[in-house]
Amino acid sequence: MQTRTLGPLEITAIGYGCMGLSANYGQTPERDASIAMLRAAVDRGVTFFDTAEAYGPFSNEDVVGEGLAPVRDQVVIATKFGFSYDGTTRTGLDSRPEHLTQAVEGSLRRLRTDHIDLLYQHRVDPQVPIEDVAAAVKNLIEAGKVLQFGLSEASADTIRRAHTVQPVAAVQSEYSLWARDPESEILPVCEELGIGFVPWSPLGQGFLTGRVSADTAFGQGDIRDRFPASPRRTGRPTSHSSICSPESPSSITPPPAQIAIAWLLAQEPWIVPIPGTRKLARLEENLAAADVELSDEDFREITNAASQISIQGARGSGHETYG
Repeated sequence: MQTRTLGPLEITAIGYGCMGLSANYGQTPERDASIAMLRAAVDRGVTFFDTAEAYGPFSNEDVVGEGLAPVRDQVVIATKFGFSYDGTTRTGLDSRPEHLTQAVEGSLRRLRTDHIDLLYQHRVDPQVPIEDVAAAVKNLIEAGKVLQFGLSEASADTIRRAHTVQPVAAVQSEYSLWARDPESEILPVCEELGIGFVPWSPLGQGFLTGRVSADTAFGQGDIRDRFPASPRRTGRPTSHSSICSPESPSSITPPPAQIAIAWLLAQEPWIVPIPGTRKLARLEENLAAADVELSDEDFREITNAASQISIQGARGSGHETYG
C-alpha cells in the first residue's frame, strides 16, 4: 500500500480504527476474533492502528496490545488520554500533567510496549492550559515513552498554542463527506504548520457505505441509535450515500465506501483516514480505496454534490470541540 507521513511518522495511506472492536457499535466481538482482525490488517499491509484508553474503557488497548505484539516493530500505534474514570465509568475530562503521566503508564502496560508512537489528547480540557499539556507530553517524549504528540477535536487556536511548546505531528477530527467541519480552519492550520490530519469515522459511522438507511435498526449498545432525532440520523443526509453511488451519473464504479475514502485521500497527501470494521470483506474493501484514482472531474462532482446537501443536527454525543 502507498505510504504517507504524519509529521516524521511514515505509515500506510489508510490506517485501521480499532474502537469498534471493543466499544460503541453494539455487541463486541470475541477477543480471538478481534485479534484475528488486527492481524489480518497487518497481513494486508496496514501499519497504522488507532486506539484509546477510553475505548472499553481500557479493553481496546489490551486487545490491540496482544494482537500487535508479534509485529510491534513493524507498526505505528496511536492512543489517547484525557478522561478520568471511577473504575470503568468515565467521569469527566482530566488532562492534568500528573494524570496524563499515569494514563500513559497504563497505556504502555496494556499495549505491551515501551513506547507510544503517537499520543493524542482525546479531548481538550478547558481546565488545563494546553501549554501545560504539551509540556507534559514533551517530557514523556524526552523520556522515550512517547514519540509524537497529537490532538483530537481541537480548535485552530489550541493547535497553534500547543505546537509552540511541542510540535504536533497529527490532528484527529471527524471528517467525511457528511462531516466537513475541519475544512474551514483545521485543515488550513495543519497545512501551514506541517501537521498531518487523521479523519476518524471517514465513512460517517457507516452511513456513507450505502448499506445504512433511515430505517436501519441498530443493536443494543450501538451509539448510532442514540444520535439526535434530526435529519443526520433520520432524514435526507442518508441520501449522502447517493453521491458515492455507482448509480449516480458518473463514470465512477467502485463501491460507495471506497469512493468516500478516496475522496478524503484526494484532498491532501498528509491526510490518513482510519476506517474501522469487524468484517474481513469490509477491511479489504476499505483498503482497496487507496487504489481508486479520482479524476479532477470526479472529485469536483463528488465535492459539489456533497456541498449541495444541507446537513442538520449534531454529529452525535461526545464529539464536542472544547477549545
